[in-house]
Amino acid sequence: MNPKRISLFIVVSLTVLFGITFLSRTNIVQGKKSDGFLVFNSLIKYPTTQTFFMSEGISDAQIVHIDSIVGNIEQVVLEDSENSDQTPAVVVPDYSRIDTARVQKISWPTDNPDFRDELKEKLQSSGCRIIHYGDSQLEGDRITAYVRNRLQGLYGGEGPGFVPIKQAYDQVKAEVSHSENWLRYAAFDPTQERFEHKKYGVYTSVSRFTPHYYISPDSLNLDTIPVTVADITIGVSKKSYSRLRKFTRVGLHYGNAITPVSIKVYNDDVLVKEGNLIADGNYHNYKIDLETPPTALRIELEAQVSPDFYGLTLDGKKGLSMDNVAMRGASGTVFTKLDSKNFQQMTGELKPDIFIFQYGGNSVPYLKDSTSIDNYSKYIYSNLRWVRKKAQNASFIFIGPSDMSTLENGRYITYRHLPYLNEKLKEVCLQNNVAYWSMFDAMGGANSMQHWVDQKLAGSDYTHFSPSGTKVISELFFTALYLDLMK
Repeated sequence: MNPKRISLFIVVSLTVLFGITFLSRTNIVQGKKSDGFLVFNSLIKYPTTQTFFMSEGISDAQIVHIDSIVGNIEQVVLEDSENSDQTPAVVVPDYSRIDTARVQKISWPTDNPDFRDELKEKLQSSGCRIIHYGDSQLEGDRITAYVRNRLQGLYGGEGPGFVPIKQAYDQVKAEVSHSENWLRYAAFDPTQERFEHKKYGVYTSVSRFTPHYYISPDSLNLDTIPVTVADITIGVSKKSYSRLRKFTRVGLHYGNAITPVSIKVYNDDVLVKEGNLIADGNYHNYKIDLETPPTALRIELEAQVSPDFYGLTLDGKKGLSMDNVAMRGASGTVFTKLDSKNFQQMTGELKPDIFIFQYGGNSVPYLKDSTSIDNYSKYIYSNLRWVRKKAQNASFIFIGPSDMSTLENGRYITYRHLPYLNEKLKEVCLQNNVAYWSMFDAMGGANSMQHWVDQKLAGSDYTHFSPSGTKVISELFFTALYLDLMK
């Protein structure tokens, strides 16, 4: 075999193959861009010259913009979880070494010039409660934990807020364990049949220690149903911020109790409270006030038919509380499907001052055109409006979706309609007295996810943040909020 002929064959073949890239075109197939040749109704994939050289993507200017913030974010004087016992009640960040002009600011409703003053007044009140709703980006208290700790450092407050009894995912904000007979039902879980009564409460899911009966309570033959015993054990987490470990007010939120339920509460095996839950079918909060944070708080329950337990709230005696409500797979459109009276009874007890909604990511792969995005934005607002009617004095902030990448022609790029979705959500929010923070722009805009993945700030799914990325994006949101409220 002649080496020169082999080399010539390889060079000629590669040259021809490269030349064909000049003839290839970008086509739209099923809503996605695909390079190649259309033959009748079939696509033969082949890279274009532009794709071959990877000439599209995040610009150097964008990378410099991101790194100028991410690289310096650790220079901010942050409250360290190990030292938070010694820190003063008000921790004022030092942003002198960060170019804050580069931070993506919050967009405020133009029709309400008092929005920021109202928000600041609520944060400074003696019992401000924030409910942070979102999708899987929030699982395990992600983002919320960091923002909560920073806000409690500024405005005071203790405890992690809401914790579900039956855990659907790992979380470190409190140690909650329970007997094996607990079951979980979520309004946003498409794999479960929804309760006909629609009473899932403010936290959109319930836990039960007996199965839910999909028949009328009047049809139950109680003589045939044995008494069931269940327990919940609550302790502080050594992995969480120390402020989260100092809760002394425990709320056991329940409803739909139709048979007698006895309850006993122990702390370190010492009985501290006992009684019966109210079995009138309505929402109630069984309150447990403690002098010091519990080391091992155990709640024992006995009933023939379990009530629906909406979860626990673990708070301090005063200051700011912030609930993390993560809904895996949710798109933010479940609220209008809930029972209005039940939801309003619970907001009346919790008295939330601020709602933060963080949705859009789960819908991105399925939104194929501007019409579907316009309709989705309307659904989002109708759900915001539904919640607002139950908490009319609350302020609302919407955090838009992050950059997300899809694989096209062998490389990851931003979903085609994501920028329009981000702008449309922002437009709808600002027109309806809802503040908006663009996480998409805070990351660097289109095709910035690739850089976050390269820097190990996001996972290989090109959707979710890594632990270090969660800290960065959380600090960017807090910084934007802080800079505007301190004006």
